[in-house]
Amino acid sequence: MSQVLVVTSGKGGVGKTTSTAALGAALAQEGQSVAVVDFDVGLRNLDLVLGAERRVVYDLINVIQGQANLNQALIRDKRVETLYLLPASQTRDKDALTDEGVARVIAELRERFDWVICDSPAGIERGAFLAMRHADLAVIVTNPEVSSVRDSDRIIGMLDSKTEKAERGQWMDKYLLITRYDHARAQRGDMLKTEDVLEILSIPLLGIIPESQDVLRASNVGSPVTINNPNSLPAKAYAEAARRLRGEALDITIPREKRNLLGMLFGRRAA
Repeated sequence: MSQVLVVTSGKGGVGKTTSTAALGAALAQEGQSVAVVDFDVGLRNLDLVLGAERRVVYDLINVIQGQANLNQALIRDKRVETLYLLPASQTRDKDALTDEGVARVIAELRERFDWVICDSPAGIERGAFLAMRHADLAVIVTNPEVSSVRDSDRIIGMLDSKTEKAERGQWMDKYLLITRYDHARAQRGDMLKTEDVLEILSIPLLGIIPESQDVLRASNVGSPVTINNPNSLPAKAYAEAARRLRGEALDITIPREKRNLLGMLFGRRAA
């Protein structure tokens, strides 16, 4: 059954687009058909991270407004044949996004792909609302610092109140992805520890992505880190997170720590 996943956060710059590309590529590398959708109308960065910026002809707004069909707008990845991109418009305003239009596009994507991953813009404006509106589950991306975690808590509140699932009284599974984690700095108290973040947000932990230059290098060459350097620590962390999304019960380890967090963290549900 097709799954619509929103990758979201309250704060900008935490790694949503990088995570969308990495998770989408990891799922596609496992044989899943995946469409990643950029909802950041006006900025459009997902095509850059995937190295497809020169191949954009039509975009999400064109499809919503009937100026192109989905086949014309979808861009197939050259490296992983089951990975596709639906880019955002760089010249239009977010007001061009309509609930009816987004619902129609998401419904069509559901029929064609195993996973539809919506890359949400930061904050609580229209694009972020519509990115999460039709989702089945959510990944909240946060850095281990107070303002990022606080903003993520607000996004969790929106997921529990503003989505179609919330309106129907249904539970939406929400998972936490901690990015840019540095074990040494956390031990010194320069950033929050994983346990601190989980205590505040109270949602299951999907994965911990370590701070690494490999992520930046991959983005700079237009390739998800799971493709560009699959043996790097962040690539392995993203690949394991993707497998957990598919239901595998894998141990979660903090980078450079050996203790098992599976039972304590991944199985927790929000109170």
